[in-house]
Amino acid sequence: MQTQSNNSPIGIFDSGVGGLSIAKCITEQLPSENLLYVADAKFAPYGDQSLETIISRVNNIAHWFITRQCKAIVVACNTATVNAIDQLRAQLTIPIIGVEPAIKPAVQYSTINKVGVLVTSATANNPRFLSLVNAHKNNAEIFVQPCPGLVNMIETGQQNSQECFQLLTQLLSPLLAKGIDHLVLGCTHYPFVSDQIKKIVGENVTLVETAQPVTDELMRQLKAHKILNTSNSQGQYLFYSSQPCRQHDQFISAFWRTQLHFNTL
Repeated sequence: MQTQSNNSPIGIFDSGVGGLSIAKCITEQLPSENLLYVADAKFAPYGDQSLETIISRVNNIAHWFITRQCKAIVVACNTATVNAIDQLRAQLTIPIIGVEPAIKPAVQYSTINKVGVLVTSATANNPRFLSLVNAHKNNAEIFVQPCPGLVNMIETGQQNSQECFQLLTQLLSPLLAKGIDHLVLGCTHYPFVSDQIKKIVGENVTLVETAQPVTDELMRQLKAHKILNTSNSQGQYLFYSSQPCRQHDQFISAFWRTQLHFNTL
């Protein structure tokens, strides 16, 4: 029998380390919450996987969270959200928060109605994603740029390399040629290369991320279900991976600024 309380953990997962950008935001805004983070590294990136594989992995990880009495699940992956969150919500009754590219605020704040969106290849042609674009574009032009290879570079610790900078330059050039003034980072991995992106696009293009909106929605859901952890104690964080490696341990330790490691899922 599944039991949850205010003290129960929140499950967060991604195909790799990208979702850590959201997990970190959650720890800063909701410091009392206990977190379980899963990096499904054995199947990373989800953008290269079939629809059937993505759905299977999402369901397997979600049900692992249920066995750990998680009170809410954050699907901290754009590809997993657009491909698998609807069927997951149909199975479970706990709050499930997904990640969608922040097209609506980007359009709202664009002064010239030209917005670029960086996404994985799996997201680029997904019907749910395309519906999101159509729902929020209003009179703006939305330019979608798939980014094959970028997630792999970040996963393998090459985010600061010259090769990554060259790839980003190649990916961003078509968007800059369109004259965009806002750029949506439509994958949770992409904030880890935001400094490089800023160097390429310059000061006239505003980057739009998703970590804060996801954290805000999580907070709303926890309050609505009356399962917000209101204690004054610091939350505990545990990290798991379907394929632990030293590189990911180094990544998370540098990002969290403390020595951390991934346990075997």
